Amino acid sequence: MEDRVTATGWTIVCELEDIVPDTGVCALVDDQQVAVFRVGEQQLYAIDNFDPNANACVLSRGLVGSVGERVVVASPIYKQHFDLRTGECLEAPEHSVQAWQVKLEGGHVLLGQPQR
Repeated sequence: MEDRVTATGWTIVCELEDIVPDTGVCALVDDQQVAVFRVGEQQLYAIDNFDPNANACVLSRGLVGSVGERVVVASPIYKQHFDLRTGECLEAPEHSVQAWQVKLEGGHVLLGQPQR
């Protein structure tokens, strides 16, 4: 689906049904790759797709799970865990990534700005 920006500045990146539960997809927003994850039926998270540990854009292909109370994705290359709420890399906090605003509206997955 072609990116569309709404009047409120959010970008429509795909339909909820385009993301299989407990997996991620990659969206290109303003020339930046963002990994968008669907956890369960409707919980959405978004972080940068770039894994600084591996120097590759691969996080959207990682395995979704949990470490304690944290919902995480394990990078498919070196297996570091990234908190899907905050972008924090649990094993190497200096290699954390940005978390993005994400929401579901009318069956569409929308991305806002990176959380600061």
